[in-house]
Amino acid sequence: MLKSLFSGVSGLQSHQIAMDVESNNIANVNTIGFKYSRANFADLLSQTNQIATAPQGELGGKNAVQIGLGTNINSVTRIHSQGSVQNTDKNTDVAIQGDGFFVVSADGGNTYKFTRSGDFKFDAAGNFVDNNGFIVQGWMRDKDTGLVDSTAPLTNIKIPSGLTTPANATDKIVLKANLNSGSLVTQYSPTFAMNTTGAMSSVEGYDEDMAFLFNGSGRAFNLVTGQGMRISLNPTAPTPAYTNFTYDANPANANTTATGGSYIFNTVDDLRASLQNLFRTVDPGINVVVTNDGKFQIQNNGATALSLGVQDIAANPNEFFAATFSTFIGSVQAGATKNSQAVNAATHSSSIDVFDSLGSRHTVKLDFRKVAGANGTEWTWSAEVPKPGDLNTNLTPNENRIWGGTLQFDANGALSGYNPPNLDFTANNGSSKNQNINLNFGSINGFDGVTSFDSPSATGGISQDGYPGGDLLGIRIDQSGTLIGSFSNGRSFGLAQIGMAKFANNEGLTADGSNVYLQTANSGEPVVGTAATAGRGFMQSSALEASNVDLSKSLTNLIIIQRGYQANGKTITTSDTLLETLIGLKR
Repeated sequence: MLKSLFSGVSGLQSHQIAMDVESNNIANVNTIGFKYSRANFADLLSQTNQIATAPQGELGGKNAVQIGLGTNINSVTRIHSQGSVQNTDKNTDVAIQGDGFFVVSADGGNTYKFTRSGDFKFDAAGNFVDNNGFIVQGWMRDKDTGLVDSTAPLTNIKIPSGLTTPANATDKIVLKANLNSGSLVTQYSPTFAMNTTGAMSSVEGYDEDMAFLFNGSGRAFNLVTGQGMRISLNPTAPTPAYTNFTYDANPANANTTATGGSYIFNTVDDLRASLQNLFRTVDPGINVVVTNDGKFQIQNNGATALSLGVQDIAANPNEFFAATFSTFIGSVQAGATKNSQAVNAATHSSSIDVFDSLGSRHTVKLDFRKVAGANGTEWTWSAEVPKPGDLNTNLTPNENRIWGGTLQFDANGALSGYNPPNLDFTANNGSSKNQNINLNFGSINGFDGVTSFDSPSATGGISQDGYPGGDLLGIRIDQSGTLIGSFSNGRSFGLAQIGMAKFANNEGLTADGSNVYLQTANSGEPVVGTAATAGRGFMQSSALEASNVDLSKSLTNLIIIQRGYQANGKTITTSDTLLETLIGLKR
């Protein structure tokens, strides 16, 4: 009889514990990151009045006769299921979607606590803390490398208010562009101006190969050996005499003195000098120059009128070359001038702002000019900075412009080489001198930088890695837990990264109050790493993980626990009634 009383008492006690557990779940229905618990019932040892026997002959076997002695709570399991993620208006709120825990410390990292509550903030000293004042653990940005090393030991995350970033001098310029290799271009500039002796009016000018130049409409001459034009000094005669001007791809064959009634040219100056020599047979006062707009100009400073006829070479015609000089046709009176159409070179320009060690901004302009194209395209490039800046190289020292760099392309339009690979820049404003800026025009034999296809010249992208100093404006947190600072100079980079711990047995952790857990012998060691790696969940900023308590389930459990408690109470009262009956037998 007493067994039933004790069984009822154990039932009451166990259901009371279950009630305590469920009440705690309901109490924490709005606790951020809370994980509900479940009380697990187990029966106590049973009293065996008769053991089980095996079948004997014609008699079947019998089961054991056991009387249970009640119940108890043998474990309380914390259920680490995912709580719903709720968006907030606070950018330092962080929720974990998936497995893992934030790591916090109350003693500078000597011991760790673990939490799913990501209600973080910065205190007055810049410490990244939770509501308990525990400092969130992670990794800080290395000042030397500028990187966050997540393989280093955990440390306090601390970002002081008023943080500034110093200026970073430009170290490299990266360019992605196409330089048109085709026979029709829309971007071009005049060939360089020349006087009567072939001297350039521009310090960075040079004598260009006529084969790779273009007419005034951007159409390539594409001259081959033997092509050119023929000019008559008596075009109105019944049988006018013509002198040939023929192109030769080998510069060594150029001859500005007529041989056998023909001039051989290769470059712009070859052609200019040959025309001048021919015209001076009429009057030595006639000059031929190349103007700033790329036109061949006849200057008749003599006393004799010049009469000209221009034709293509019928045996080896060129559609655009002779037509460019057809404006010479007719007379050039004494004291008058006459121009050809413009002769141009294919060009392209890009510019970008770079920064010196003080954070001052300077514009670097890159100009490209086509100079060859028979066996793979070749372009020259120049760079220019505003005065008083200097570009100091071995090409043209101590000038604010350099000229003479080259880019070569193979038959597929891929970059096959370029030089020089860098610039030495001095701003002359008190910043560091001889600032080396590396030029990245792309990988050799690749198509990831500057290319030369038969398509319009265009800059696809140009970038540099310098920036001025700036003040911290705000912080956001990405899915990897990286705290990204945005600065007034327009730069953003990672300042720190939140660490995340993962355990072999989350249920083995013990609650320490205030939304934190402690490691135990049954939880296993924390495996610390970054979010979204090795089975750890990802982080969502401006969000918090809600309690995973299901109210409808908890309230239903209350009814079940209440009925169980009432039933066990009825067991005790019924046993008491039986005892009264037994005691009454004595009366």
